[in-house]
Amino acid sequence: MGHGGDVITELTADHREVAGLFSRIETTPVGDKRRRELVDEVTIELVRHSVAEEQYLYPAVREHVEGGAQLADKEIRDHAEVEQLLKDLEGLGADQERFDDLVARLKLTVSAHVQDEEDRLFPALARACTAEELEELGDKVRRAKKTAPTRPHPSAPDTPPANKLLAPGAGLVDRARDLITGRGKH
Repeated sequence: MGHGGDVITELTADHREVAGLFSRIETTPVGDKRRRELVDEVTIELVRHSVAEEQYLYPAVREHVEGGAQLADKEIRDHAEVEQLLKDLEGLGADQERFDDLVARLKLTVSAHVQDEEDRLFPALARACTAEELEELGDKVRRAKKTAPTRPHPSAPDTPPANKLLAPGAGLVDRARDLITGRGKH
């Protein structure tokens, strides 16, 4: 969840972690309950990652990158699509009919989003910000991930200031639910 380094290093490490989880899902037999557990791990990581990006990365892109508002808006739309897929997966067992189709769609959507961020957004941000600004953003993102929700909330605000105010409360409730159910502990 927290890897260290500047914001680009931190978020790229998150991307690799999620890619590894998708690989583990693909090598686990269809219908195996471990696939559900791995999707829960993917969900936790993606939601935390997305919330932190929406709180700190995208506002920085809007402020520092030429054309940043359009770029940030596109990334937020990608997040909304991913979050809806996560919500659709929530509560489905690995042996249910739609499960594997939704996981495949999720992987494709996340992969396209990751490629776009790494090919366009991250280089533009690196050109527009100082090393110190990128380090500070990395610290903010790591702190945000610690209190972020762990479950999809598609109707929650995705831009400041509302997302910064509401996400920690939703995160607290989600982590309490996870503790009670054992979700994400496998």
